[in-house]
Amino acid sequence: MKLLVLTIFLCSAAAISIAQAPTPTPPVKANARPTPSPTPATAEPYDKADVATMASKCVVLSTEAGDIEIELFPESAPETVRNFLNLVAIGAYDTTTFSRVVPGFVDQGGNIWTRSGGISMELAARARRTIPDEPSKILHERGIVSMARPDTPNAATTNFFILVDSDPNLDGTFSAFGRVTHGMDVVDAINKAPVTGEKPDKPVRVKTAKITACTPVS
Repeated sequence: MKLLVLTIFLCSAAAISIAQAPTPTPPVKANARPTPSPTPATAEPYDKADVATMASKCVVLSTEAGDIEIELFPESAPETVRNFLNLVAIGAYDTTTFSRVVPGFVDQGGNIWTRSGGISMELAARARRTIPDEPSKILHERGIVSMARPDTPNAATTNFFILVDSDPNLDGTFSAFGRVTHGMDVVDAINKAPVTGEKPDKPVRVKTAKITACTPVS
């Protein structure tokens, strides 16, 4: 069976309640520093966008190997699409690479830590923000774009993958949120480039990621 970022195990767990002794309250210092309030998340362009607005948008990844255009499915994965559009809108994907390639299976991109020139503290914090899983009836077929995540549910952040072949083992588990409408030849070229294990010998870089009006599919 093909492997994605990490293997998903389906298991059941019993709930365990642990009683704890009360923790003594430490004495208050006379000149104690005030506890800083958590910094609220910065508002992003698509935070309040409705499904119709998001569905009208496509994303073009302009890579070193050519352009990849992606249509989006907010009807099936609204929070995943919102997250993806926000990341594109703030320029988070610019200069990232397709850092994992499994020949005949997937091209994985979206790793913010692969940006050229490093990243700011603000972008590093944004890259750690998780989103809920949104599995749907969309099948993981060739050209589908879906979110990568570790074993932990609801732990997807910025990494996504594009399928070059179907894999029903992913259906109902991963959040499929888009489809490549133009540029599958570019996806195939990335997938066929030399790799060592699953690491490309020369990772293809995304020069820019832009939100556009969708190009009609011929």
